[in-house]
This record gives sequence, C-alpha cells and structure tokens, in this order.
Amino acid sequence: MFCDLAETESFTKAAHINGVTQSAVSQQISSLERQFKSLLIERSKKKFRLTREGEVLYEYSKQIIQTYGGLQSKLQEIKNIISGTIRVSTIYSIGLHDLPPYIKRFLKEYPTVHVHVEYRRANQVYEDVHSNVVDLGLVAYPAKDPKLETISLRKDPLVLICHPQHPFAKQRSIKLKSVNGHKFIAFEPDIPTRKALDKILKDAGVEVKNVMEFDNIETVKRAVEIDAGVSIVPQGTITQEVSKQTLVSLPIEDDELFRPLAAIYKKNKVLSPAMRQFINIIKESSAKVLA
Repeated sequence: MFCDLAETESFTKAAHINGVTQSAVSQQISSLERQFKSLLIERSKKKFRLTREGEVLYEYSKQIIQTYGGLQSKLQEIKNIISGTIRVSTIYSIGLHDLPPYIKRFLKEYPTVHVHVEYRRANQVYEDVHSNVVDLGLVAYPAKDPKLETISLRKDPLVLICHPQHPFAKQRSIKLKSVNGHKFIAFEPDIPTRKALDKILKDAGVEVKNVMEFDNIETVKRAVEIDAGVSIVPQGTITQEVSKQTLVSLPIEDDELFRPLAAIYKKNKVLSPAMRQFINIIKESSAKVLA
C-alpha cells in the first residue's frame, strides 16, 4: 500500500488499487511511521512528497514486493497453476476492436484467471502503467520510455472513411491530395493518432477543415455516418460499419499508412504466470496477423 501511494502520489488512487477506503490508507501509513519512528510523507495540500526516510523505505519495499511476487510466481509454476487477476488499461479502439479475441482465447485456456479492463485515454494508460494501477497497457503509436517494456503488436492500415452518399464513395481508392479542403472529423489534439495524422497530412501538403474533434473512434465514426465530414481511421475499427454499409472505406494510394499497436508494462516488474501467458497469446495472435 505504501508503494502504491508513493507511485500514484494519491491517497485516493492507492485506496482504489487496494480496495480499501482512503482513511484505511492514512491509518496504514501512520502505523508505518510509528513502527519506524520516522516521518515518511511530507503532508502538504499543495504537493505530495516522500521524506528521505520515506524514499529509503520505498526503495527497500519495492525489493521486498518483487521478491515476494517472484516467490508466488515460482510456487505457482511448480504447482502448474495459472490463476489470479490481470489488470489491463487500454485506449478505446484497441479495447473495443482488438482486445476481445485475445481475452476470449486466453479465458478459454485459463478460465480461473480474471481479466479486468479499464478504457482510458492514451496519456492515462501510461500513467496507469507507471503507477502500477494496472499490469499491462495497450496503446497506439507507442512512446519511447526507458522505464517501460514495449511489445510491438500488429500494424493496422489507415483508410479514409466517408458517408455512402459522399462523392468519394464512388471511388475504389483515394489520394491524400483529394482530401484537401474537405470537412474532416478529427481526433482531439492530444490523441497520438491525431498527432500522426496531422504529420501525414502536413507532409503531403494537405490542409483539411477540422469541423469536429473527438477523443474516441466510436464518436468519430458516428459523425461520419451523418455525413458531417470524412475521416482517416484504422481499418480494423470500421469492419462492422462497412459490412452494414453505413460507411464506405477507401484505401489511401500515396503510401502504406498504418497505425502501430503495442503492449506496455513496467520494467523489472515480476510477471505472474498468468500475465506471461496473456502476453504470449497477444504476441502469437499479432504474429499470425502480420504473417
């Protein structure tokens, strides 16, 4: 609990991770301070900070927890037991369109494992992984981070989508320059896919009119379905709409444009047998898609 508090810098988050009240976290910290006869946290409304004694306790506590986690994993391996809970934080598009088949296959093989999934914005996924709120994060356009292990998954082709009555719908494919000046349904500026698309359009010398901005793929699709504009999205996210003919998907001719997907977890994290198997299934499934 102390490590969770030190990493999240929040009594509320530490309480949520451990399934207790905020008051219980405060009581546990006070108990530690009495036990070690040291002030561990500088209590201030403005900023959370560990004291020097708190920093020492945190470093040693991490070692204790890793050793204990390793012991539990080793004992499970000896008994050939795969159980426990895996906590996953994912951006909406991966959670809705890529993750379900992985979970279905995993739970079929390991029915005693519980997989808890949180749907989050990209920056929140990184925060969750860094602060140990979750075991694994799923993101697009993974950022380089020395504190994280990154597992490359599949690459999802980017396609242009439009309303079935839009002039583009009559074409079989499209060049980026054709989108110049058109109304465009975009992701919000801090979304990694938006940043990547902005660069792609800029490099192609294309300017669009961003008439709407959303933080998730589902709302982007709904806006295109009412013919509010066109958009560029990952192909894997619009399969259902294309089959129902509520959207038209067009390959982009200029280059092979795609969105890279990745799984991330904290370096030096002791992986439980369940988590190792879950990661293996994600790797295997992605390898088959790439092949």
